[in-house]
Amino acid sequence: MNILIAPNAFKNSLDAEETALAIQQGLNASRLKGACSCFPIADGGDGTGALIIKKLRGAVVTTPVHDALGRPLQTSFGLVDNGQAAVIEMADASGIRLLKKEELNPLVATSVGTGEQIRQALDRKVKKIIIGMGGSATVDGGTGILSALGIRFLDADGHELSGLPEALVNLASIDTAALDKRIFDCRLIVLCDVDNRLLGDNGAAAVFGPQKGANPTAVKKLEQALAKFAAVTHETTGIDIAALKHGGTAGGAAAGLHAFLQASMVNGIDYFLDLTGFDKELAESDLLITGEGSIDEQTLQGKGPFGVAHRARLKGIPVVALAGKVPLAENPALSKYFDALLAIGHQPSGLDAALLSTKDNLIRVSRQLGNLLALGKI
Repeated sequence: MNILIAPNAFKNSLDAEETALAIQQGLNASRLKGACSCFPIADGGDGTGALIIKKLRGAVVTTPVHDALGRPLQTSFGLVDNGQAAVIEMADASGIRLLKKEELNPLVATSVGTGEQIRQALDRKVKKIIIGMGGSATVDGGTGILSALGIRFLDADGHELSGLPEALVNLASIDTAALDKRIFDCRLIVLCDVDNRLLGDNGAAAVFGPQKGANPTAVKKLEQALAKFAAVTHETTGIDIAALKHGGTAGGAAAGLHAFLQASMVNGIDYFLDLTGFDKELAESDLLITGEGSIDEQTLQGKGPFGVAHRARLKGIPVVALAGKVPLAENPALSKYFDALLAIGHQPSGLDAALLSTKDNLIRVSRQLGNLLALGKI
């Protein structure tokens, strides 16, 4: 049996590579005979850029930028395709993991650092820029990125706004005269790991604001700021960014980059799998094992495990998914893509304890899965 191990990261516990290796270790310790190969995946979330750079054997460039609170930071981006394409991880410059919990405040956090990385990539004359947008600390509609590239956000008196994104409620006009025009000689691709639109109950502020430190009052302010940004953007570009699927990605940054930089918003997992040659690996496999921290119906909205399971289904390859949390009841929608959903927990525990036990639990469950598969060969 040839088994392809293609999990996403288990958030706040193991990255995708560590997850794949833990599953492989468990299978190798079982009675199952066969070959196991690892193909860790990412869907646009935090860690996507690093995996792309590694799989395409790219080079890493260290650069000075500013973090989401404006502090100097040394970070990096990748160069692939013989230096013709840059791979930028938004979380590396504007990420939530770079801030302490008490520092989280999306009313003042900006994506300027990611814009600085884009500018530095343009300095290297790249023809394509790929941005993995997961894990940002920001809900600024991408205004930080745009300001780093020369766009100015003005009030009714023509003065440049300070204190973005909260100050966007006072936005009256957007001046693009100084925008770095090199961006239009470059294909800009934004990898999206969510379908959320910019505004509303399922929008960037309501859904992602609390995850990034916003209380209910701050969420309302962010919604108002993004609504004003959307209205003035429509007046300026003719593009209704509030209507865009994926527009809420990275606190609305996907929407802003689409409107002003002509960025293409793509399904993160599909783009990743195509770029890294996943289908070739899958074609040689008898079983696919995938997984991530939680699998439920939201997984079917373009998350990594769904992306690989869908492709396996098209080839008639069975799929097993491992997760920290799975639905208690049988779910017909999930059953269409996953032959088995296995929760890896071994006893009742709190979230912190479960996160600490992720590796051991993955090894244990994978070993037992291998033993079960071996029974079928007797």
